[in-house]
Amino acid sequence: MLIADHHERLRNTLRRYVAAVPGIDRVAMAGNSAETFFRYTIERPSVVFLDIDLPELGGPQTARELVSAHPDANVVMLADRPDHERLAEAMAGGARGYLTRNVSVEELCAALAHVVVDTRMRKMANGDPPPPLIDVPLTERERQVLDGMSRGMSNYEIGRELFLSEDTIKTHARRLFRKLGATDRAQAVALGIRAGLVR
Repeated sequence: MLIADHHERLRNTLRRYVAAVPGIDRVAMAGNSAETFFRYTIERPSVVFLDIDLPELGGPQTARELVSAHPDANVVMLADRPDHERLAEAMAGGARGYLTRNVSVEELCAALAHVVVDTRMRKMANGDPPPPLIDVPLTERERQVLDGMSRGMSNYEIGRELFLSEDTIKTHARRLFRKLGATDRAQAVALGIRAGLVR
């Protein structure tokens, strides 16, 4: 994992968030474009959180050059607010999405899960074997709730999509947490990815 942002305090905050996500065992940091290219080459992180206002080249151009040099780079832009023109430029250059800087821990984990799943699906499309599935006896409804969590949805939003009450979703969530051995949403999504339950 690489966090490239010109705000040192924000870098440290995001680092604490990310370090708590299961499966993330190393977090590198950079404060400008040159450091980003250097750190990526050394660390080869699975995901890059990239400041849209990154010093030197700016976020969109940094994303473009990074993905051009490393087509497998998974870049997620960071912005204070949705700047549609610059975000569109970054996406055209190869970024896979964006987050605002006031992102919640749940949204951050969901974004990481999305990038991991997308990477896995692209590898499978290129002929790489899929990861082994772990037999976890989730019901179809529990799988649907887990899928909603992986997309960053709240219990209320999942309930609306499945035509169920928020309390019912909470009940399904508690059950799937117990079956997966998870203590929270972030861990459930990460374990679901490892088990091949999130697609």
